[in-house]
Amino acid sequence: MADQSTFDSAYQAASLRRERFTTMSGIPLEPVYGPSGAELPGQFPYTRGPFASMYRSKLWTMRQFAGFGSAADTNARFHQLLASGGTGLSTAFDMPTLLGKDSDHPLSRGEVGRAGVAIDTVEDMAVLFNGIDLGAVTTSMTINSAAAVIMAMYINVAEASGTARAQLGGTLQNDILKEYQAQKEYVFPPRPSVRLVTDLMAFTTEEMPKWHAVSVSGYHIREAGSTAAQELAFTLANGFAYVEAAIAAGLPVDSFAPRLSFFFNAHIDFFEEIAKYRAARRLWATWMRDRYGARAEKSLTLKFHTQTAGVSLTAQQPEVNLARVAIEALAGVLGGTQSLHTDAFDEALALPTEKAARLALRTQQVIAEETGIAHVADPLGGSYFVEALTSALEAEAEVVFAQLNARGSGSMLEGVLEAIEDGWFQNEIADAAYAFQKSVAAGDFVTVGVDAYVDGDDSETPILYIDEAVEDEQLGRLAEVKRSRNDRDVARALRDIAAVAADPSINLMPALLNAANARCTVGEQMDAMESVFGTWSEPSLS
Repeated sequence: MADQSTFDSAYQAASLRRERFTTMSGIPLEPVYGPSGAELPGQFPYTRGPFASMYRSKLWTMRQFAGFGSAADTNARFHQLLASGGTGLSTAFDMPTLLGKDSDHPLSRGEVGRAGVAIDTVEDMAVLFNGIDLGAVTTSMTINSAAAVIMAMYINVAEASGTARAQLGGTLQNDILKEYQAQKEYVFPPRPSVRLVTDLMAFTTEEMPKWHAVSVSGYHIREAGSTAAQELAFTLANGFAYVEAAIAAGLPVDSFAPRLSFFFNAHIDFFEEIAKYRAARRLWATWMRDRYGARAEKSLTLKFHTQTAGVSLTAQQPEVNLARVAIEALAGVLGGTQSLHTDAFDEALALPTEKAARLALRTQQVIAEETGIAHVADPLGGSYFVEALTSALEAEAEVVFAQLNARGSGSMLEGVLEAIEDGWFQNEIADAAYAFQKSVAAGDFVTVGVDAYVDGDDSETPILYIDEAVEDEQLGRLAEVKRSRNDRDVARALRDIAAVAADPSINLMPALLNAANARCTVGEQMDAMESVFGTWSEPSLS
């Protein structure tokens, strides 16, 4: 039974964005609607939202993903996005950085700065955030295998500019499990990689209370071809696995769980996406309370970031992507997201131009300022359709949880790891992708401008071009850092990383912070860990 008095107290305690909330016609709007005794937002199991006041007190963070070329190039885009009304930064790294390779590695040739920003050293990180108050803006960094190394460099830059690590707010993706399942940007085997994740969780729990050490990411699982139900189930299963890993490392559940966050896809099936987010909150709250003994409200409330579906964008008639993105963003907001990235219409062709990125941000601002959607919490709650879909997705997820729990003999962590090691997740996603493609071939799903209505304007769209000179300039900066640093300090720091990596009882973060101070590169630090952890090759799909 909903506690109306508790809701009223929480709502009244909130600082609201305005005095009155009405329709355009002046009709007063209640903060939430539903029959007496119905579930309310801000109350267990949080199906209707994690906070009583929802967007009446604070809009979602408008966090546009940006990263290309050199650190200076991306820094300029950051400043432009902030000037255009963005309220958070989200960093895209290039492929060498994501895989822990320096720009001068042979495998990096031709990829430096192409699909994100190239970061090799602390000096690059300093340029990336030059002129940005890291104590005032929240930063998201989308990186996984090399997450701990990048985090150490970020802390170094912040402290050098006068911001204490305890004041830093933001999110590190650091979700290595979904890399094996979907995105494939892994380096080390799964088990030592999970150790790295828990080391970061322990470190931030102790020293960075405003930082989210893991963003458990369903986005990439969906982009790889999963269904919405699989995205929901696999993502939460990974979250439960991290919870078990942290508890096994000696962390009390309520010490770290409030800083876990999630990252979901906003695909084009409008109502299914909304139901997915509502089911995710309900499942997380129930499992955290009943299985893991969490008691703090912040441990039970699932908070998440949303990004519109890159896989839904088309190269044909790319302007139509503006409509797709607006609809997908609307689903994220109606589902109660805490932050949102809207894809640019030209991203099926290249990294977004400045104009396209601004239009993507404006899409969020129109939803926030013009539609009235933010005036009421969970406005679709109580819809027969939405409630039925929410329950259906919840039930499908519970079936997957039971399978993984059985695989791990009662451990979700072991179940997830074994399902990675034998290729179960990969096969499930591949089968779902194949089934969807068959439905497209059969005409059951139509993509406008591709499968039908193809007589639109396909004139060439201006795209962002990354000059080849970026790579040469990056190599020059990297060489200069290597020339100017103290080689003894570098060698000592790298030996320390290898020694600590060999002892699971010691947290790796202090050694990585020392290496950042010594100007060790991303690749050098990853190589030091690889000498102990080894590398990983996934099993062949059956």
